[in-house]
Amino acid sequence: MLDVTRRHAPFAFAALLATLRAAAAQGSVIFHRGNDGDPETLDPHRTSTVAEAHLLRDLREGLVIHNMRGEVVPGVAESWTASADGKLWRFSLRANAKWSNGDPLRASDFVYSFKRIVDPETGAKYANLLYPIRKAEAIHKAAIGSSLDELGVRAPDERTLEIELERPTPYLLELLTHQSALPVHPATAAKAGLAPADPRSWVTNGAYRLKEFIPNSHIRLDRNPHFHDAAGVKIDTVIFYPAPDLIAAARRFQAGELQLTTDIPAEQFKELRRKLGEQVRIGPYLATYFLIINTAKQPFDDPRVRRALSLQIDRDFIADRIWGGTMLPAYGVIPPHIGNYGERAEMDFRYASVLEREDEAKQLLAAAGFGNGVPLHIELRFNTTDNNRHTAEAIAEQWHAIGVETRFVETDFRTHFAYLRDGGDFDVARYGWIGDYSDPQNFLFLFQSDNAGFNIGKYANPRFDALMKLAADELDIARRAAILREADSIVTTEQPWIPVLHYSTKNLVSPKLAGFGQNLRGAIPTRFLSLKA
Repeated sequence: MLDVTRRHAPFAFAALLATLRAAAAQGSVIFHRGNDGDPETLDPHRTSTVAEAHLLRDLREGLVIHNMRGEVVPGVAESWTASADGKLWRFSLRANAKWSNGDPLRASDFVYSFKRIVDPETGAKYANLLYPIRKAEAIHKAAIGSSLDELGVRAPDERTLEIELERPTPYLLELLTHQSALPVHPATAAKAGLAPADPRSWVTNGAYRLKEFIPNSHIRLDRNPHFHDAAGVKIDTVIFYPAPDLIAAARRFQAGELQLTTDIPAEQFKELRRKLGEQVRIGPYLATYFLIINTAKQPFDDPRVRRALSLQIDRDFIADRIWGGTMLPAYGVIPPHIGNYGERAEMDFRYASVLEREDEAKQLLAAAGFGNGVPLHIELRFNTTDNNRHTAEAIAEQWHAIGVETRFVETDFRTHFAYLRDGGDFDVARYGWIGDYSDPQNFLFLFQSDNAGFNIGKYANPRFDALMKLAADELDIARRAAILREADSIVTTEQPWIPVLHYSTKNLVSPKLAGFGQNLRGAIPTRFLSLKA
């Protein structure tokens, strides 16, 4: 990967501006959009963050996609059918589907791609999302006797893909919009390993193709002339800028340097709304802001300690005063508006007073051996944004009242999530989970003991695991929801992750940007946007 530090970024940006001025002079339409941060990788089978998802929606197209309303619509597949028992799905691929180098996109490319992500050698964190596919779990876990050739994905011909499931899966189409189900070009993937900083190593199939990747500066994508709907793509070039400094991003937006942002500095929200009016957009989102507790480490393996920490967090204060009312207090793992569910589990102290919570928190810490001059020392890790820093400072101040001393470890977006992904040691870490599909399983699977990719706090509860397996095998939607509700209540009570807030989508949107719409998925594909003169 090209190593370009921040001090080199101004030179890269100056070169970019010169290139873009030349392109604009030739009549090209150029879109400047902020992103949460730099991607760690753009290999769709190794990605795990929202910043990467924004880019991949432009670079690649799966069998189905989300449109700007968050609806599932045809992608590479122009149509599909399902068997009466819901276990066999047949997808018909577009005749004009191609890779960005002009190669035809075949059903066998999807077979290769599904095999690649469940192959344990790939090291895909998201492979367990595809466990509904027949034999996917056994293959990914390298079960004795399992073979990639047994995976329930096959291509009867070049334009037909069949997916056989272990059991009916009500959220399958939603699942197939996710980056874990995106195709890779077999020859490219096998030869180059999809090096993210080298455009020459990429062959993609989306509306755009990678032109340039300068870390800490920008990522440039140009329109893909081989895309099946290239004539419908109105923007020629899209430039993604990593924008973890939200105040700076807001300034750049107001100066006309950005036409879209993916977040808003909470402390400036009211002032920005006063100045910018409808250019400030807030909407519901399937997402929860957590503090992950390292349950494999003393004293955080003690549920009394975890409950005390959770009791003392004043979520209403944080949502209102720190986030300016742009987030909702979270008293449970699963956000509102989730599909295939009923009543969500919530903490039993939601309606207790602040003083009642503080008294109980002190008692719990005393029972666990803290208090009376014995402080609980916590290292709190978070990725750098103004909103995250202010949230961490508020929580540390609240914890201080019950004898907790907090030390911060603040790193950039890529470093923070790579550290957690790679099993780095920690006490408490900030984390956000954005729903990949509208189903409670997508939040609850995070706590399964065998979820090595995302169970970052190493939580293990045999009863919870058994309930998740039981729900996976349940065909009746109502009974399945009841089982998941019981599993939900376990993690809400034991709090291996402390839910703090439920997100909203927060965007600054230029009046020149047409076609934009907020949705529960936070999906903003550039191909559906255009720019007014």
